[in-house]
Amino acid sequence: MTGPQAVLVGPMGVGKSTVGRLLAGLLGVGFRDTDDDVEAVEGRTIAEIFGDEGEPGFRAIEKRAVHRALAEHDGVLALGGGAILDADTRTALVALRTVHLSMDVEEAVRRTGLDTARPRPLLAENPRERWQELMEARRHLYEGIATAVVATDGRPPEEVARAVLDAMDALDALDEIATDGTTHGRNPRVGGSGWSRPRRRAHAG
Repeated sequence: MTGPQAVLVGPMGVGKSTVGRLLAGLLGVGFRDTDDDVEAVEGRTIAEIFGDEGEPGFRAIEKRAVHRALAEHDGVLALGGGAILDADTRTALVALRTVHLSMDVEEAVRRTGLDTARPRPLLAENPRERWQELMEARRHLYEGIATAVVATDGRPPEEVARAVLDAMDALDALDEIATDGTTHGRNPRVGGSGWSRPRRRAHAG
């Protein structure tokens, strides 16, 4: 399998960057965040890009950053919350180890309200209602591409990262059993991908 070992998707504020760095440490690989890539290439914050070019302009920039990262990065990759809105991006993610980090609205409002390091333009007004609207529009997209779903509500990032790793292990083991009926004693964290289609889905928490 080429591309990242794991791609983290999910709503804004769910902790993809924090969990991604921890997961990368557990796997002994590099970490990359496409929101960081966008800001580095553009020399502007995401809030500034939204203000200057609107959401369509931002999404075009984001799509380029995502596909560049998918082609270049072989570690853990975190995508912005709305990256999955693009059909080409979803098609690319279907063949990869894509983990959906989920949370409910109460957790989302708490986390995004506390996060002042990176303002979230889409939650500038009525954050609770707006977050619910976004999730209603996006939930089926996250679920449609996810190989595993990991709940983050009330869990520290370290626990979530371990749960993601456990889900990856479980899927690897299931796929190997489905292929030849034995795991050959292999540690599923090491070696081949084991993430063939049709995929099995793992839920953690």
